[in-house]
Amino acid sequence: MSKHKKKNRKKTENQFIDQIHLNAAGIDIGSQVHYVAVPPGRDPECKDVRSFASFTADLYALANWLKECKIDKIAMESTGVYWIPLFEILDAQGFDVILVNPRHFKNVPGRKTDVVDCQWLQQLHTFGLLQGAFRPEFQICELRAYLRQRAMLISYAAKHIQHMQKALEQMNVKLTEVISDVTGQTGMKIIRAIIAGERSPKKLASMRNPRCKNDTDVIAKALQGTWKNEHLFALQQAVELFDFYKKQIDDCEARIQKQLETFDDRSNGLPLPSKRKKSNAHHPLSFDANSFLYKMTGVDLTCIAGIDSPTALCILGEIGLDMNRWPTVKNFASWLGLSPGSKISGGKVLSSKTKPSANRAANAFRLAAYSLQRSKSALGAFFRRKKAQLGSPKAITATAHKIARIFYLMLKYGTEYKDLGQDYYEDRYQNRMINNLKKRAKQFGYKLEIDQTFKQLTADFPS
Repeated sequence: MSKHKKKNRKKTENQFIDQIHLNAAGIDIGSQVHYVAVPPGRDPECKDVRSFASFTADLYALANWLKECKIDKIAMESTGVYWIPLFEILDAQGFDVILVNPRHFKNVPGRKTDVVDCQWLQQLHTFGLLQGAFRPEFQICELRAYLRQRAMLISYAAKHIQHMQKALEQMNVKLTEVISDVTGQTGMKIIRAIIAGERSPKKLASMRNPRCKNDTDVIAKALQGTWKNEHLFALQQAVELFDFYKKQIDDCEARIQKQLETFDDRSNGLPLPSKRKKSNAHHPLSFDANSFLYKMTGVDLTCIAGIDSPTALCILGEIGLDMNRWPTVKNFASWLGLSPGSKISGGKVLSSKTKPSANRAANAFRLAAYSLQRSKSALGAFFRRKKAQLGSPKAITATAHKIARIFYLMLKYGTEYKDLGQDYYEDRYQNRMINNLKKRAKQFGYKLEIDQTFKQLTADFPS
């Protein structure tokens, strides 16, 4: 085939592709330089690709140049945190900006340069072939930043708890073996007394809380240490750092509370339901987050088994309050990465594994599901049944999927959720199994009858 025929064929094929966004630009993000591509012929100097430094003045120059080129839609690569300043400036200037995952547009063989990347982004966005990443409104983004900062501070404080435990073990002080939490009331009293110079095991053991499982004699026996100076110094510094991070966490929670006060009241003046469940959160908030959550959403999200106020706040900080961004609950579960995979070829299911995801909201739903192992709720019964069938990892994913669906429906439609308990769930599951067995027996020409006497005995004496 001649070169002339090949060119004509290429032009014919391109005519069937409609250009949706005619005023689209593509930006390749870098730590020092951003490369920007606009449609051909838009720049007066015929420079369809330009590079701008990452300084603030250059970012405003970039925005002004895009206005001169009559650009209204922009696709940019979400690289690290380098995209955030440019995104905020362009969004404030009125541009329609979308973030694109690099894995979604770089699976093309060929050259790999910054210029080619921005041009490829511009071309794909012109034909509407790019899907923007989810980003909530700025009010939620600010709340999310505070919540992530709090989670980071908690992880840093946890490291210094390990440093305290290490220093105690090096002195052969077996405090972690006789009390459940060294950062509790009893543990911190004893540790601070050790730092202050107290060495008597009996005096240290007398500081125990009456609710401690072990008595004073056992605790005193565990507090006979070697008291090396270098280990005492390490213990002192670990406690001081732990106290510092604890203060930083309190300051961060004050910011979270202040930000929650800025949200509109959606509760219609109705009071928070008085029937509350006890929270088992390891890191509870220093303020009453339940009332703020109820005003923000208009529903009591903590009535879902496994969801406490810190978990609900973490999820809302990641997904926001507008559930209309996901048309259906299936779209929401798929975005979280909790739906079964659909890898099918030739009518054969090759794999149904869930896609790997680092979604923080999905991780929160998984943690909520994991906490239901001994729950007497319907969700707890569902988790235990799935665990017996599929194993613990798949059961956690299945239960997290169910919790996410309930969460979505409550937020979108403002409906209340009432847990009917594990007995209701077990009875409903048993009736469903019996009906299925009756249908199968009828298909083979048999009739299945239930022994009511045996059923009554099993109900009176459960296994």
